[in-house]
Amino acid sequence: MGERVMNLQLAKQLIECVEHRAAETGLNAVIAICNAHGNPVAVHVMDDAFLVSYDVATKKAYTSVAVKMSTMELSKIAQPGQTFYGVDKLDGGKIIIFGGGIPLKDGDKIVGGLGISGGTGEEDHALAVFGEKVFEELIKMQ
Repeated sequence: MGERVMNLQLAKQLIECVEHRAAETGLNAVIAICNAHGNPVAVHVMDDAFLVSYDVATKKAYTSVAVKMSTMELSKIAQPGQTFYGVDKLDGGKIIIFGGGIPLKDGDKIVGGLGISGGTGEEDHALAVFGEKVFEELIKMQ
C-alpha cells in the first residue's frame, strides 16, 4: 500500500460529515481541509457563515499542519510568557491561535489539516475533534 495523501474525494467525504454535525448543532461554519504541505484541498462555506470565517478556517487548517498540533493546544502555549508567545506573528500572518484546527493523521503521519470557523474557539475545536474521529473512520474504510 502506498503512502496515504489527502485528496479531494476524502476531503469531500469529511466535509459532508462535519457539515451535517455543524447543522445539527446550529453552527454555520466554514470547513477547510489542507494537505500535509498546508495547501488547500477543499473549503466549504455553509450558508450564513461569517465572512471572516473563510480566512480563519483556512489558516487553522494550515496552522495545525505547520506546527503539528491542534490550534487549541497552540493557543495555550502562545500566551504571554509561554514558549510560543508571538508565533501568530510569524509566517506572514498565516499562523492562527484560535481553537478549531486539527492535524489529520494516518497513524503517526500527518496527511492533512482540518480547520473549522463559525463559533467560539471551543465550539470550533469540538467540531474539529468530531471531524478528526470521522477522518479516522474514513481511512479505515479505504
